[in-house]
This record gives sequence, structure tokens and C-alpha cells, in this order.
Amino acid sequence: MQSTDLPVSEIQPSSGWRTLNVRELWTYRELVYFLTWRDIKVRYKQTAIGIAWALLQPLAMTIVFTLFFSRLAGLETEGIPYPVFALTALLPWQLFSKAITESTNSLVTDQKLITRVYFPRIIVPIAAVLSALVDFLISTGLVLTVMTYYGVHLRAEIIWLPFFILLMLMTASGAGFWLSALNVEYRDVMYTIPFINQFWFFVTPVVYSSAAVPDRWRTLYALNPMVGVIEGFRWSLLGAGRGPDSAIFASTAVAVVLFVTGTIWFRRSERTFVDTIGSGGR
Repeated sequence: MQSTDLPVSEIQPSSGWRTLNVRELWTYRELVYFLTWRDIKVRYKQTAIGIAWALLQPLAMTIVFTLFFSRLAGLETEGIPYPVFALTALLPWQLFSKAITESTNSLVTDQKLITRVYFPRIIVPIAAVLSALVDFLISTGLVLTVMTYYGVHLRAEIIWLPFFILLMLMTASGAGFWLSALNVEYRDVMYTIPFINQFWFFVTPVVYSSAAVPDRWRTLYALNPMVGVIEGFRWSLLGAGRGPDSAIFASTAVAVVLFVTGTIWFRRSERTFVDTIGSGGR
């Protein structure tokens, strides 16, 4: 019987510090799509209204924030109707919050897949971010509807919106890479996520204007990368704020550092994921 020579691939543990391998991700692009679509279906499985929750959640929060922070607290919104002011910030914030929540536990949730077959592990938290992006894209229709209702028109600054969307995705992905890799080794990381979300929410200008922050503190305040994201969304959609300034540049720099270091840390840690997940973490 004549034998046929088949190609053999040998997989070896990585060494040193590594960055994102874009070519490898492109090779596994179908798996990215599959995991993203799976996360979306699981999220809305057996729900009465399905993906409409992507609209109801920000709408309900906008109503609550309008009642308490606008009507009762009387917060300044730079002349923008408060529902529009709050909703344009809630849109990127909810993507960020959902992305880090789901990506943190994503590796542990997919441990059977990770321990049985090889693929770039970084695909798992990326899929969590992309599934949150789908909700974000659906919610944009709600924002445009509310803007139209209050007579707020789109401005020329909207051409900057893709940049701030990219900044938002970099921030969410970078945080997701760090937290998901840490959660594999230290399972109590997942229990800190509600606190992290709550704390990060109040140091980000979602329900209030960053104009309330004194100028001398703006650059320090903008070391929170979500400040630049929220400010950028409001400026590009509503014309509110100062536009690209030192604060947004500071947020952008921190977001890039967060993404790069998160990628490197994840890639360095993934060599031990199978062993650590199998042992149940620490």
C-alpha cells in the first residue's frame, strides 16, 4: 500500500514578548465570525423581544438620567437637550462596559474549546468586543431618532466619528485583553468587574459635562481613555465641547498604550492558558 506524504505542522510554545499577529487573525477570520455570532445568539436566546434590548437598555437609562440628573440636579449640558447629551455618551459607554464584562470571563467560558484545539486565543476576547459592537451599531438608530426629535442636526465634525469609534474599540479591546488574561490565572478578577464598571462610570463624563472639571485638571482627568471617547462622540455628533485638544490627545495616547500592553501581556500569558485553565486557576 502506497503511503501519501501529508504536511505536518508542529506547534511549539511561544517565547518572549509578542504583539498582535494580524496575518494569523486573518487566517482564522471565519472563527472570529463564528464566535461573535455565537455570543450574540447566546445573549438574546429565549428572550421575548430579542435584540430590541439593545435599544431598550440605553433608552431606559436615558429616561432615568434625565429625571434625576437634569430635572432634579440641574446639571449643565452646554445647551444640548439632556436626553441627547446623555444618550450620545451612553452609546460608547455601554459598548465598553459590556465588552470588558464579557471578555473578562470569555476564556474561562470557552475552556473546552481552548483546551482541545489550537487557534489564536486572542480571538476569544476580540469576539466579545465585536458582539458588543453589534449592539452599538443597532443603538445608533436610536441616537439619530432622538436627535431628530429634539431638532439637533448632524454637523460637519461627524467626519471625525470613525476615529473616535476606533479609539473606543482600542480602549475596550485593551482592557479586555488585560482582564481576560488575568482572569485565567486569578478567578476573582471577574468579581471585581462590577466595581470597576461602577467606578469607571463615575470618573467618565457620561451623565455630566467634562466642562465641570477645572482646566488645570483636564489633562490628568483625560488619562482615563474613555474621557476622550465620550468627549469625541459629543463633539463629532453634537458640536459640544472643544474638539480635539490636549485632553483628547492624552486619552488617545493612553488608549494606544492600553491596547499595545494588553496585547503583549495577553500573547505572553496565552502559552500557559491550557495548563492554568485545566488546574482551575488560582
